Amino acid sequence: MLEQTALIYTMVMVSAADSNMTDEEVRTIGSIVQVRPAFEGYDVDLLPQAARDCAAMLDQDGGLDKTIDFIVEELPEALRETAYALACEIAAADGRIEQEEIRLLEMLRHRLPVDRLPAAAIERGVRALYTRMS
Repeated sequence: MLEQTALIYTMVMVSAADSNMTDEEVRTIGSIVQVRPAFEGYDVDLLPQAARDCAAMLDQDGGLDKTIDFIVEELPEALRETAYALACEIAAADGRIEQEEIRLLEMLRHRLPVDRLPAAAIERGVRALYTRMS
């Protein structure tokens, strides 16, 4: 369950990176938790509390580093690319990726670590999934 909590923290952290958690980002997090295989068996009723706990951790002195440390410590290697993909998805969910989100994605990529080639593939796939009709 801590692995799933770490994935949730990843998404919440990216959503909060630009100090504006949009409704679209929040809906996307909820949808992901309900349907993605990494969250199989997770009690979605725990999601609001996990989001609040993440926000509280982020609000502490050094909160960003503490949150990333928690994510890195709790995620097995097999879920690190998953975490990066979810982070990219949340950044793209509202139709725009802000500079703060880009910087945070870069930090995550290095700290998890996710190699540049898989990261580029993930980023391109998410961009394709979130391209909107003109």
